[in-house]
Amino acid sequence: MASSANGTFRLAVDIGGTFTDVVLMAPDGRLSTTKVPSTPDDYARGVIEGCRQILMRENVAASDVAEMLHASTVATNAILEGKGARTALVTTEGFRDVLELRRIRVPRLYEPLYRKPPPLVPRRHRFEVAERVGPRGEVLRALDEAAFQGIAGQIEAAGIEAVAVCFLHSYANPDHERRAGELLRTLLPDCFVTLSVDVLPEIREYERTSTTVINAYVAPPVSRYLTSLRAGLDKEGITAPLFMMQSSGGILDLETVLQRPALVVESGPAAGVIGAGFVGRRAGFDNIIALDVGGTTAKASVIERGRYLTTDEYEVGGGISLSSRLVKGGGYALRLPVIDVSEVGTGGGSIVRLNAAGNISVGPQSAGAKPGPVAYGQGGVEPTVTDANVALGYLNPVAIADGTVAIDLAAARASIECEVAGPLGRSVEEASYGVLAIANALMARSVRSVTTSRGRDPRDFALLAFGGGGGLHAVGLAASLGMRRVIIPPAAGVFSAFGLLYSEIEFAQSQGFLTPLDTADPAALGEAFTRLEASVLRHLGRPADTVRLQRRLDLRYAGQAFELAVDMPEGAFDTAMRDALAAAFDEEHARTYGHRLPRAHPREIVTLRVIGTVITERPESHLAARKAQGPAATRPAYFGDAGWLEARIVERQGLATPLDGPLIVEEPDATIIVPPGWTASLDTRFNILIDQTVELPA
Repeated sequence: MASSANGTFRLAVDIGGTFTDVVLMAPDGRLSTTKVPSTPDDYARGVIEGCRQILMRENVAASDVAEMLHASTVATNAILEGKGARTALVTTEGFRDVLELRRIRVPRLYEPLYRKPPPLVPRRHRFEVAERVGPRGEVLRALDEAAFQGIAGQIEAAGIEAVAVCFLHSYANPDHERRAGELLRTLLPDCFVTLSVDVLPEIREYERTSTTVINAYVAPPVSRYLTSLRAGLDKEGITAPLFMMQSSGGILDLETVLQRPALVVESGPAAGVIGAGFVGRRAGFDNIIALDVGGTTAKASVIERGRYLTTDEYEVGGGISLSSRLVKGGGYALRLPVIDVSEVGTGGGSIVRLNAAGNISVGPQSAGAKPGPVAYGQGGVEPTVTDANVALGYLNPVAIADGTVAIDLAAARASIECEVAGPLGRSVEEASYGVLAIANALMARSVRSVTTSRGRDPRDFALLAFGGGGGLHAVGLAASLGMRRVIIPPAAGVFSAFGLLYSEIEFAQSQGFLTPLDTADPAALGEAFTRLEASVLRHLGRPADTVRLQRRLDLRYAGQAFELAVDMPEGAFDTAMRDALAAAFDEEHARTYGHRLPRAHPREIVTLRVIGTVITERPESHLAARKAQGPAATRPAYFGDAGWLEARIVERQGLATPLDGPLIVEEPDATIIVPPGWTASLDTRFNILIDQTVELPA
């Protein structure tokens, strides 16, 4: 790959718990990839090093990079680790405890000692202001502007970095909130001030307050990170515009992210799902379960009929699958569109121990990038899932990651022997195989939570696995769920970074609009949608003919507390459209909850949404050519009841002719295991297809 005067190279970078993945796309669609260790003390350092390495290796000038795309967990980590900004909340008099009272839900009903997570803003930093707006926007009590001088003094004395403002019913009339914002920005010029009418102008004061507080809480750490990253990239000569992946699957410009960082809280998981949808459509698979196995976690999501699923009922920091409508109460409510992902704390770096009962326990603690697995020789002393994969012969016993990470087989086996196999009276391989069985069972929980828990049969889907550990666990996981086809895409080990390259610039706006569906005023509805569309186009700054606008309604049956989103078709808002919207809502309700109500039952519009997507043409991607594989090789690998078998070592291109397992496919960024009873082949898009050919006993 050589430099181009056109400046049309594109860089994509995804930060994981263990590695930072970088993909470079040339103007003709050729891809080059690399992995570098993540740098938790300063994630920007790892990103910059990865960019430097790949540009140098491919002889591409920094000035030839036209666009840089990025997915990061900086916002998520700030919440999970309690390292966000010192934040204050300014709210309507009498409502400062809404944030702490939350909803009357607990995720574990029969756990009497369960405690809700502490609010992100302690009570002493929640301030009340005399003002009141009614649900129809009528002013019931004027804003007490004189109170802000005293409030600002208390905020400054407390060392507050960010302020969230959320007044009751401000979605119906934002004047009080906007004036409060003006006053606070004048009195506190060094504070980040965010308003609920800018973040979430919708009904439900708790969700609106929580989302606005999250936006304030993560803004300073996100700003510090992105400012540091931008400066570091500029120093390297990479002055291309920087875009961030948002939780809903689109990408955002840097300026928007700095003002609305809550939109990127689930940035990392979204990128891989976008890539999975793109690869699945090209390969002819409409129904896919996307599985991302990284160093710290495994994440599962569903792509159904070619579309990924989103939810706006998400909770940050609550455990497994709290995006599910069935399990809530354990995290912090984030009512913004998020790709529906279920996550478990099981990955390659998950630490393996014996619990108090003497059984094998895997995760959720992770060795992370430092010290990492024992096999990496960087100071790790506790065995991990990666060490089990090394001991079983699955990972190259000399080096991985294209030779950049040396492997110490003896140290990996010794750690398993000392901590697991010895105390259990088992051989190292038996103990390691047990570790993988448990890890796969934990990962299967994430898959079930987005399939069987939602009325879907995983056997109706293909499993598309990626991430550094996806290929190691995919077939074992698929077998446990009765799935018979596994897809491993090209660049699987850096696939989330790949997904960034096929994301589109997207921005959404919403507005509360509570009214019965059958009596809604078409003129008022049309005017509201027109205002939202104008706002979206103004923000994107693109000609209208280059932006795809989608209108969407949140509907519910009258008497329900929550709603579901349906797309609004084009045309007049007449009886036929009302019936079509009701039918679409009924179908979604039946799929989600298992039942529907007769057409005679009233339905309500709750929220209007407009999503604007910049129409972008992307070149066909393909991996840069690699040197031909050397002489055929094998190595012993352990496969449970089958024992130690000689597994053939191949590269992806070696599967042009289908091969039966046992196989080990080695790539620069990932390793794929094909056990006995399964056959691997390549499709025309260079995806590895792994199919079960022999029924093996469980």
